[in-house]
Amino acid sequence: MGSVDKTLFLLSRGGDTLIVQIYVDDIIFGGSSHALVSSFAEQMSREFEMSLMGELQFFLGLQIKQGPEGTFVHQAKYTGDILKKFEMGDSKPMTTPMSTNTALDADEDGEAVDQKEFRGMIGSLLYLTATRPDIQFAVCLCARYQVSPRTSHRQAVKRIFRYLKFTPELGLWYSSGSSLFFRGFSDVDHAGCRIDRKSTSGTCQLLGTSLVSWSSRKQASKSLSTTEAEYIDAASCCSQLLWMKATLSDFGLRFGKIPLLVDSTSAISVAKNPILHSRTKHIDVRFHFLRDHYEKGDIDLVHVASKNQLADIFTKPLEFGAFVRLRGYRLEMC
Repeated sequence: MGSVDKTLFLLSRGGDTLIVQIYVDDIIFGGSSHALVSSFAEQMSREFEMSLMGELQFFLGLQIKQGPEGTFVHQAKYTGDILKKFEMGDSKPMTTPMSTNTALDADEDGEAVDQKEFRGMIGSLLYLTATRPDIQFAVCLCARYQVSPRTSHRQAVKRIFRYLKFTPELGLWYSSGSSLFFRGFSDVDHAGCRIDRKSTSGTCQLLGTSLVSWSSRKQASKSLSTTEAEYIDAASCCSQLLWMKATLSDFGLRFGKIPLLVDSTSAISVAKNPILHSRTKHIDVRFHFLRDHYEKGDIDLVHVASKNQLADIFTKPLEFGAFVRLRGYRLEMC
């Protein structure tokens, strides 16, 4: 059993490894030996009433294509279904999910729209973010207005659907030839929320060129400076990296110092230099564990140029060129 994920089970036999992952009443299993996998399948069939579906092709709404060069995970069918459901199948395609000129706020003077329909659209899009990190920021931003949606909010959501119309078959590509170099990216849009001026954090974690985890969320408290916002976000990314490091150890993968790439030199200085802490002592103590893990050698804070900050796509709307460049680093067309 996995030390972190209790639904993960591993078996080693004669140099071969079997991996079993359980989700409620669904099971995915595979291994380095066909004989070991077949033996497990036969034993499970004798012990339990179950249906063997063969090679993994469809799981929890995700479509999986496996080949010698890698695995492609997408939700093309689901994308087509929700476009049809919300009558957006014949809409005009858009090249990005959100315009750089979009500035959503409460819009209290705007015309109210059907709350049930709006929430249904948001819920459908949130499930799609499982394989579409390119719409993560736009969907999460629109989701903030589910309590009292207005026409401007619905138009922003429809823009996302029109973008899906343009890119229905994008998904995540996991190359079999990718290295297992583990790293994280952290970025912030300081005071980006027009309502409460809280910052939007974006993080992502990669194994080689393969994106394995990402997030886009509004910070819980206001930050007094960009440095503070970046520091808090880096601490959050560090926490995720350490959790993933422990999880990957169950698969026999061992990592030393993990690079955490941040485009704020001042935030890196706060983490590395204790003298600067007197200027940031108002920051919640729990965020200073970033420095602790830097000193322990668990992570290495590395500066990255803003144009190469992969997490930027999770913090704000981007112009077409930058958006496509960052999107192409993570996604492929099936």
